[in-house]
Order: sequence, then structure tokens, then C-alpha cells
Amino acid sequence: MRKVILLMLALAVTSACSRKEPAPPAEVAEPAGSVAAENQEQSAQVDASARLNEIVEEYFEEMLVLNPVYATYIGDNRYNDRLSNTIGPEYRAASRALEEKYLAQINALDASSLEAQDLLTYEVFKSEREQAIEGFQYPSYLLPVNQFFSVPNLFAQLGSGASVQPFATVEDYDNFLGRIDGFVAWIDQAIVNMDEGRAKGIVQPRVLMERVLPQLASQVVEDPEQSLFYGPITRMPEAITGEERDRLSAAYSTAITTQIVPTYQKLHDYIRDTYLPDTRDSVGLSELPNGRSWYDYLVGETTTTALSAEEIHEIGLAEVARIRAEMERVKDEVGFEGSLNEFFDHLKEDPQFFYSEPEQLLEAYRSLKGRVDAAVPEMFSLLPKADFEIRPVEEYRQQSAAAASYMPSSPDGSRPGVFYVNTYDLKSRPRYNIEAIYLHEAAPGHHFQIALAQELDELPRFRRFGGSTAYVEGWGLYAESLGSELGMYQDPYSYYGALTAEMWRAIRLVVDSGMHAKGWSRDDALAFMRDNSSIGEADVVAEIDRYIAIPSQALAYKIGQLKIRELRTRAETELGDSFDIRGFHAAVLQDGALPLNVLEAKVDRWIASQRQ
Repeated sequence: MRKVILLMLALAVTSACSRKEPAPPAEVAEPAGSVAAENQEQSAQVDASARLNEIVEEYFEEMLVLNPVYATYIGDNRYNDRLSNTIGPEYRAASRALEEKYLAQINALDASSLEAQDLLTYEVFKSEREQAIEGFQYPSYLLPVNQFFSVPNLFAQLGSGASVQPFATVEDYDNFLGRIDGFVAWIDQAIVNMDEGRAKGIVQPRVLMERVLPQLASQVVEDPEQSLFYGPITRMPEAITGEERDRLSAAYSTAITTQIVPTYQKLHDYIRDTYLPDTRDSVGLSELPNGRSWYDYLVGETTTTALSAEEIHEIGLAEVARIRAEMERVKDEVGFEGSLNEFFDHLKEDPQFFYSEPEQLLEAYRSLKGRVDAAVPEMFSLLPKADFEIRPVEEYRQQSAAAASYMPSSPDGSRPGVFYVNTYDLKSRPRYNIEAIYLHEAAPGHHFQIALAQELDELPRFRRFGGSTAYVEGWGLYAESLGSELGMYQDPYSYYGALTAEMWRAIRLVVDSGMHAKGWSRDDALAFMRDNSSIGEADVVAEIDRYIAIPSQALAYKIGQLKIRELRTRAETELGDSFDIRGFHAAVLQDGALPLNVLEAKVDRWIASQRQ
């Protein structure tokens, strides 16, 4: 989702559409027929706008009923006791019916009179419904579990008490107990689906499922009080006392012993004994039936462009070559004698570049907060109200998690965002990467952009809480590129860290398209990443396996960043001395995460408005 300072203009336009304009003075009064035509046009605008908002809000309400965990994530607690069987046939049928119902409704709307925000909403909503319906032809439900994202891992985060599931009242505790039944049903369905996938030759790569087994095994404990799911009981608020406290403690012990642990054990044993022998050695999506078409669909969905996998591969190769040249310059600046690949090895091995304790790494990130917060107002007029915390990645998912990630705050600000730092294998977490990672995940990156979008109360909820992956991740990478302007990257090694992070995303274009469209093996992808970066081995392996698990998602970063940077360069060139970086960033941020093509059109309108 994309763009523009046109927000103020849009608000003015939409408010004008909601009221009747006063008649012009008598001496310049227009003919009665002209006034009538104008009033009729305004009435049509009001009617279309009202109907549009009715459609998108009704859709969102029905979508939340189908997706109760999503509701929890955005701070809507009405469905906290439910977990949908999202991979079951009934759910899939209901989901498709929902998309088709609302596509029909939006197609029946006369959009000719829509303007500004309403037009953006119409275009994005219609496109998303069409894309969702197209996606139903691809059987993702037959591949329900992987090591990077899966309901078993998500459920553990929810049940830990350290994520978005509330544990403040007796009702909150009872709600999670209710959600357990849905989890058990989901796991049973996953096994049915994986059996169907085995019969059809649609199975996961073996390397991914080998990573899944220890994740599942970590939730299998004999003593319920040692379970991650018992955490909310150990941290139960003091206000919950007496019989209720005893009841909940007993209920959680029973649920862990009789439902949660057996369910994780069941899935673990099924994958180990039945599924794993039928997994495949290949890693590319194109190796599956209709897999190349499936990947092409995902590329379009992720990037919101018409770029082909082959075009993206070539863009990636060109970006890798450009960034390598800049790395060569930094190598020479610091006086390293040797090849660039020897410089990579030096940066991966020299102890000066690493912390020895996890807390040192966490503190390094925390120390950046004040510096960045002080610099951001120089480049941004829009600042989020919500804050964020910095926490280590939970132990049970450290080995397969990325170096860092972000979980959004609640829309009302009652729950801060979380910037997760992976403290596993500190030899893969160099000091020189810290500034770039912080700018991407926190401010002015993901926390900044996502919190601002959630706080745009005037936007429909599907735009506040949804959006284009290419925009979201492209913004995160663009935020990294602002480091020098924000006073970061003053040390050449820190600047090299920013280049490393950018190279990482350029490599993704090459290896993701290479594995899923061009027949590359996992070893090919690992070798390319090792040869072109100083990323630690743990991250190299985790990243390549991530691209295998979620094809195309990794393309979003560089494609989105390149587009935002292209738009900034266009604005700087066309506006010259009148270019205002704060205005440009407001134009990009103030309408939520738009598809890249919609963002581009919106920024072009903003540029035109600045010339007037």
C-alpha cells in the first residue's frame, strides 16, 4: 500500500463530499440546471463513498470471525478463545466464499465518482480480493508446517504469556484454555493434509522438516510446570486470588498434560516416522506439480509488480555487483590487505567484532534508542505514538529464527511493539550490523511505519492493519539506507555493516528466484551467499532455509526499497531546491502500506502538488 502528502488534500476532498456546498453568490449564480447537476454529482460521491466504506468494514468484520488470532494481534479481543482450523476444507470454502462475495459487491459499486482516499481504498480492496481468489488454486494447505512459520510455533508464542494473548484477568486465562481445542483440531487437520500431500507428491523439502522436529520436541515435557505454557500461571496477576487462582492453576496443568504436550508429541512423531521418509531432496517450489506457476503467482503477490522471476534474478545480480564494489572501497579505507573474500573471513573471525554475552548484544541495541529518537525529527514530521521494547528471541525458536524481527504494538498503545533480537550463536551477530538492523526493525523502520499505519484512524481497518509486503519490507530496507543522514554509520565498519545488510537483501533476489524458478540447489544458494557476504554461518543457513520455506517473501525487501528510492530520486530531481524530505516521507507513510504501483501513482501526484 502506498503514499502521499495528498492526505491533507484527500481529507479535504472527502469531507467536501460529505456535505452540501453553499450556493454561489446571487450575482454569479450558475444556471439552475448546472447547480442541479453539481448537487447530483456530489450526492453520487456521497452515496458511493458511504457504500464503499460499508463494504470494506463489513468484509473486515467477517474476516475477523474467520481469523480470530489475527483479531488478537490487532488488539481486538472478542475472539481470544478461538483458533480457526485455517487449513480445513470448511474454512477454505468459507474463506473463498467471503472473497467472492465482496469482490462481487465491490464490482457492483459505481466507482466513477470516487476520489482521493476513497479511490485508493477501492483500488486496493478490489485488487486484494482478486489476488486472494487467484491464490485458491494453489494448495498451500498441503504444506502446513515449516520451521520458519507454523501454527505450532505461533501457538507457543501465544501461550507463553509474552506475546499478544492477554493474561490479565480470569476471563483472559479462560480464553486461552478455550483456544487449545482449536489448536488440537488444527494439528489433526495438518496431519490429514500432509497425508494428502504425500499422496499427490506435494511435500516439504526434507531439510525443513528436520528443523521442525526439535521445535516440536522442545514443547514435550513431563512436568507441566516446566512447560512454556505454564508461564502465565507463574506470572499470574496478584489480583487473581483464592479459588479462581487454584482453579486456573489446575486447569492449565491438566491442559498441558492431556492436550498440549500430547498434541506436540503426536505431530512430532508423525513427521519423524511417517512424513519425513517421503519428503524431497529438492528445495524449489517449481519442483512441485504446477510449482512454477505457483511461484510466479507468489512473486506478483509479494512484489506487487509485473516483474518476472528472471527479471528479478538479473536485478539481484546487478545489485550484488554494485554493493561488492562499495565493499571493496571500505576494505581499502580500513587498510585491509587481501581480497574481499579474505576481508569477509576476517570480519567473521576477529573477536573484536563480537560480544561474548547475550546481554551485551541486547544492551548495544538498547543504547541506540536515544540516539535515533533524537535524530528522527530532522527527517520525519509524522511520529508514532506507540513505543516498543527490545527482547531476546525465545530459546525454543532461536536456532531457526532470523537475526532480528518485529512484532507490532496494539493499536491503542496498551501493548508496546517488540523488537526481537536473536542472541543465539553470538559469533553470527557482529557488532557492525547493529545499527542497520535497528534502523530496519525499530525506528524509522518497521515499528515506525506499522505503528503509524495503525494510528491512522481515518483509514479503513483493512488498510491500517494489512498491506503490501513489498512496501512494508521495502520501507524497512529504505530506513536502513537513511543511517548516514541520521548520524549513524560514522565508523567505516558500521557502514560496512549497512552494506552487508543491503547485500543480504540483494542476494535474496538471486537465491530465491534461483532456487524456486531456475533449478538451483540448496548448496548453490548457500555457496552464493557465502561468496558474497560476511554473514555468519548460522545466519546463512537460517536465511537460505527461510527462503525455501516461504518462497518469494524475501523478494519484497530489495524490490520495495528500490522503488521507494526511485521515487525519492524522482522527487528530488523534479522539485530541486523545493524538495522537502519530511514532506516526502509523510507522503510515503501517511496512507498505510500500499501496493508499489499505487504508491508510485500517489507520489507522482504529490510531486505535482508541490509544483503548484
